[in-house]
Amino acid sequence: MKEVLSSPALVEVLPLGGFDHALTYGAKKSLYDCLKVGSLVRIPLGVRRVIGVVSSLSPEHSPPREKLRFVSSLVQPEPVLSSELVNLAKWISAYYACSLENTLGAMIPASVRDGMEAKTRRMIEAIVMPKEQVADLVKRSPKQANAYALLKESKPKQVDAIVWGRESKVSPSVIDGLIKKGLIKQSMSEVSRDAYSDEWTDDAEGLVESLRELTEEQQKATDEIVEDLDSGEFRTRLLQGVTGSGKTEVYCQAMEKALGQGGGVLFLVPEVALAPQTVDRLRARFGQSGEEVVVWHSHLSAGERLDAWRKLVRGEARIVVGARSAVFAPVQNLRLVVVDEEHEAAFKQEDAPRYQGRDVAVYRAYLNGAICLLGSATPSLETARNVKSGKYAKSVLSKRIDGRELPLVHLIDMRREALKQKVPPILSQPLVEALRQRYENREQSILFLNRRGFNTTLFCTECGEVEQCRDCSIAMTYHRTDHYLHCHLCGYRKPAPRVCGNCKSVDIRKKGHGTQRIEDVVESIMPRRARVVRVDADVMTKKNLFREILRDFRKGKIDVMVGTQMIAKGLDFPRVTLVGVIDADLPLRMEDFRASERAFQILVQVAGRAGRGDRAGEVYVQTYAPHESCIQFARRAELDAFLDEELAMRKELNYPPFRHLIRHVFRGRSEQKTKFYAEQWRKELDRAQLKDVEIKGPAATPLVKMKGYYRYHLFYLTSSVSNCLSQVRKIRGQFIIDNEIIDILDIDAVQVS
Repeated sequence: MKEVLSSPALVEVLPLGGFDHALTYGAKKSLYDCLKVGSLVRIPLGVRRVIGVVSSLSPEHSPPREKLRFVSSLVQPEPVLSSELVNLAKWISAYYACSLENTLGAMIPASVRDGMEAKTRRMIEAIVMPKEQVADLVKRSPKQANAYALLKESKPKQVDAIVWGRESKVSPSVIDGLIKKGLIKQSMSEVSRDAYSDEWTDDAEGLVESLRELTEEQQKATDEIVEDLDSGEFRTRLLQGVTGSGKTEVYCQAMEKALGQGGGVLFLVPEVALAPQTVDRLRARFGQSGEEVVVWHSHLSAGERLDAWRKLVRGEARIVVGARSAVFAPVQNLRLVVVDEEHEAAFKQEDAPRYQGRDVAVYRAYLNGAICLLGSATPSLETARNVKSGKYAKSVLSKRIDGRELPLVHLIDMRREALKQKVPPILSQPLVEALRQRYENREQSILFLNRRGFNTTLFCTECGEVEQCRDCSIAMTYHRTDHYLHCHLCGYRKPAPRVCGNCKSVDIRKKGHGTQRIEDVVESIMPRRARVVRVDADVMTKKNLFREILRDFRKGKIDVMVGTQMIAKGLDFPRVTLVGVIDADLPLRMEDFRASERAFQILVQVAGRAGRGDRAGEVYVQTYAPHESCIQFARRAELDAFLDEELAMRKELNYPPFRHLIRHVFRGRSEQKTKFYAEQWRKELDRAQLKDVEIKGPAATPLVKMKGYYRYHLFYLTSSVSNCLSQVRKIRGQFIIDNEIIDILDIDAVQVS
């Protein structure tokens, strides 16, 4: 190989420019000596200059000398991906049927790809000089002499030139003059942009300290995880703990062990909204020992993401907390991966690359010989089956810490409530009375409804016309705040009409209710002094607003919080003693075989927000289907019984987790054309007689039109993803399809609408 490298040096590069395989390039020796696997380089590709990732310094194939093209430059001094992350990218591309370019693009922050540099500031410091020189300066330039005297007395000695100049009322020209005379020394210093730098609070530190005393179950779980870490081998373990059982403290104990071994830690949460609280706790816990906790998710600014990346690749930080995309964070010597609330559908990426963050976390731990710790009060059926089969280990926390009882759950049959009044109520009388009582007791309440807006639909009583989105086959939602109809799929909005567009009737009514309506109702039934706040995607447009609301709620400044799934999981508020669930059977109305699983999970999770402090909690669940088994299991917190029943049903149908589900979507502007190609594709599959693949469809998706595209889909149920994909790709390569039709494969699909 050395002979090949000497004339000239060769490298293998994965281009990020529409090419989906590695190409061989030459590199000048001075540049080659700086390259490593994972380096980001600029290369010629056709007539373009694109960026690419070095995948090998020892290419298997060498192009003819006359056709060899050379690497132009190095974009970042540090490798942007480790060899382990390059291997992870290749696995994701193969398993999830996505391009390597898309995968690498998701792994490398845009600020890093663009070659963005660190933010710097000019630091200045006064140099000691003889008294005679100072006296001469006073005579010749009193302003400079005064500035010099001020700077000499400043503490610290080295200060930010801009900040100090503004505070001391010294102009930049005076500072520059002193620098030219050699009386001030200047240097450039990097500025670290830390997300949530203001999140370290005394309350969080006290909370973490109070949890250090482990319960018997916590100690047993910790010992089991420590044993896993000591083995030095890959293992996945489920930490199954009821809400409020102290899973976070077990995570922290495991993190201390991993850090003590010189390793790094990756901590994943399902929602960006949960990151601040987790960062707060971990910084309070590990900050005193000098460990830096960095944040990694899509809502960071470009500068914050760049600085987090730099700290990780340089080994300056060993703990990263973030949402789904943080699974790609360049943590050095990864020893522990924590996936909190592992059951959450939010871990599944719905745009290319369509990966499952939880499963990618497990595979990344495997590549590193690390431990993957999955935590949940309501494990997914996929994880539950892996535990039953012995693929995953399990630790259990069956009791809340300090002997706290699980909240008492009341089922409110809304059918009976409707009989008591002429108009079906939004809030039942028992829930209204409970809300008022909690306010009198100076306790806090949470009301949960997983539906935004004021009213769900606007309809005409004369002809029954419902206002639909122009680009999606879904009824638009009325928002009282701006008196507009909004589509929550594509974002289209229009003024709420006063007359029916179909029959011109003026009798247009609003039907259904969302979080805005609940907020109004609660404000109307509560005393005037009560503060009610709504938390959903519509009010979370301002950066950090959610953090501010959570901080106020924790301090007791808010009495009732009304929200969607953003407030249903992971949050810890000791003063909350009442949780109300509005329209609890809403998930059961979805066309999805996972409907019962999701309904059970959301009920248990939102109920778990109550009674986490010294006072007992209660939960009021309003439903029109109180006898549904998933609701009954959730009311009694019978996780194992629910899992057994649901797994038995799935096994009978041979649905996931007993087989993989692959969704194949055909999408186009013309409904007729889209349907035609989906049907033709099914005929091709039938002729090929795929092995170990059950095909369902094609059929229109539940929302047949979304963002202007009509959609038809098929489902493949198979025991082997790779086997299914190899057969499908072979047929797809010979299948002629109109350029206007796009087809997409979604492996281990979660979203089926």
